[in-house]
Amino acid sequence: MLSVWSIPSVVPALVLCAAGVIYALAQVLLLACASHRWVLLARWHAMRATAGRMQKTACVPAACDDEIPIVTVQLPVFNEAVVVERAIDAVAALDHPRTHLEVQVLDDSTDPDAVARAARAVARHRAHGLDIVHLRREHRAGFKAGALAAGLGVARGTFVAVFDADFVPRPDFLRRVLPSFRDSRVGMVQAGWEHLNRDDGWLTAAQATLLDAHFALEHGTRAGGGLFFNFNGTAGVWRRTCIDDAGGWSSATLTEDLDLSYRAQLRGWRFAWCADVGVPAELPRTVGALRSQQHRWALGSIQTARRLLPQVLAAPLPGRVKLEACFHLTSNVAYPLLLVLGLLLAPLLVVPPVGPRWLPWLLQGVVVLAGMVPVVLFLAAGRRARGATRRRAVRDAALALVLGIGLSLANTRAVLAGLVRDGGTFVRTPKSGDRPVPVRRGPRARRGRGELALAAYFMTVAVAAIVLGQLRAVPFLALLVTGFGAVGLAEWSEPAGPRDAA
Repeated sequence: MLSVWSIPSVVPALVLCAAGVIYALAQVLLLACASHRWVLLARWHAMRATAGRMQKTACVPAACDDEIPIVTVQLPVFNEAVVVERAIDAVAALDHPRTHLEVQVLDDSTDPDAVARAARAVARHRAHGLDIVHLRREHRAGFKAGALAAGLGVARGTFVAVFDADFVPRPDFLRRVLPSFRDSRVGMVQAGWEHLNRDDGWLTAAQATLLDAHFALEHGTRAGGGLFFNFNGTAGVWRRTCIDDAGGWSSATLTEDLDLSYRAQLRGWRFAWCADVGVPAELPRTVGALRSQQHRWALGSIQTARRLLPQVLAAPLPGRVKLEACFHLTSNVAYPLLLVLGLLLAPLLVVPPVGPRWLPWLLQGVVVLAGMVPVVLFLAAGRRARGATRRRAVRDAALALVLGIGLSLANTRAVLAGLVRDGGTFVRTPKSGDRPVPVRRGPRARRGRGELALAAYFMTVAVAAIVLGQLRAVPFLALLVTGFGAVGLAEWSEPAGPRDAA
């Protein structure tokens, strides 16, 4: 029986025990997330080996039907002065009969310059015979989802193409995508993203690598395997009846595209992936811009999981479809798990290893092989699928890994917010357009303090690990220092300026 005087000495032991249990649980869950990358890689290589199944998801240039369909192109914009004219010009150049093409510029802008630029571009193309309208709302209710729904209410198209303001579709986009709708069960066709500024620096190279893996491997294997996948919010075409049947656009989450995608597939609609069609787009050029984008995606995906995973699990679907949906919708949980592992390393360093001296090293090796290796191989494979050399693919995969680690603090906040609330403020991702990257002069943003503090913390823990002879923890700590340090320093040194908020 414990006495009052023995309680203080027991408390640290209990804390360390709890920390160990949480650490082990987080490690198991993170390894499960990483093992999913092994599964995707295996599926992708199997599909490449058979060749035929991947080709079935590709689109071929052809007429959609003997009867030419009416297509509505929706271009939702908000304060996009530097890119709105380029976007309007691109959709106006789409190779589709003008009598069967309608363009809606869904403009919720509060910036007079952005509104004026959009209005001029719309008037110019309308004067040349294009059915294009500049739709303005008195409020931003529902943000992007609200704008799309408002435009859909007056649209005349059988099919609806959606492009964000920084996307520049090629003229043959509709000719190459519409054939997939020959199958009346297909409700949405997603094209890939290409990158206008991939080579601007390490930040854009890392982002491009993450997106390449998402499209080439995730979309490819899910579409080829009959699994759920999603519309990415842009560079895709919907069948109008599919949108209506699924309940329309909703602002209940910040990822209205993911939400509608799952609701539509739960209704029995099939989605098609155009592996051979890509739409050039702009990647965020600053950490601040990227952070706002990633926060929205992470928060919205968890909100969608909360709303729709129970329906997916209760639906009469194959077990493999349900399991993949669970991994898909909860993938951002990896960020808080990674952060937990890093933060709990410090108290666990003082615990002497149990068993033979080689056992901790063996366990650490298993964690690295099962946790880090599949992630790097997954990212490198996506890069190789886009034609990169092996050396370039490995380099970019390493950059993407560093970026993912550095974003884990911000994305952890987003995941936690998504667990407790619906909706939220849609913060647009700032665009640069065709303007050159500005020279960094004047005051700095001085943001990224949280990431820099974590980098300093993990550096201190790494030194302590070396002093205590716990060298097996040093490689993981070095990754954490690199990731948080790189992202924190990049955001700290970015030029100061007002943040774009919705």
